Amino acid sequence: MADVAVGKDKCGEQRLVSLPLSRIRVIMKSSPEVSSINQEALVLTAKATELFVQYLATYSYSHGSGEEKKALAYSDLAKSAEESETFQFLADILPKKILASKYLKMLREEREDDEGSAAAEESDGQSQEKAAWHCCDRPALQPGRQESAPHGCSAREAAVLPC
Repeated sequence: MADVAVGKDKCGEQRLVSLPLSRIRVIMKSSPEVSSINQEALVLTAKATELFVQYLATYSYSHGSGEEKKALAYSDLAKSAEESETFQFLADILPKKILASKYLKMLREEREDDEGSAAAEESDGQSQEKAAWHCCDRPALQPGRQESAPHGCSAREAAVLPC
């Protein structure tokens, strides 16, 4: 039984685990808290990992568009990670894919929002103290002067924008 559990069966019989135990051992040993790994713990970790991946795939297939297409896609996994409380910890690992053009548009909108809020603060008079200092925490140039700051910022940029 130990040979089957370890995965050394070469006679064509079904193994208990299908993940490579040597790689799982390397991953487990990468943790500084782990000094030695019991063989039973290694096999149980491999089996638990297989069952988790199987559950994730089954859940994603049944709750995504997999049943309609008869295939499991990355988007199904990402949707499960985003919507299911059980798989919420995978949201950073399985983010939804977006087109580069949409991402660039989101970045532009975010910058415009940031610039708009900075302009609103300045017009409210809340940035009086901020305007008195340069973007590098050096005294700013006098307002109204058209000279540039020592590192190339205009007087207006030096008073408002960070480096």
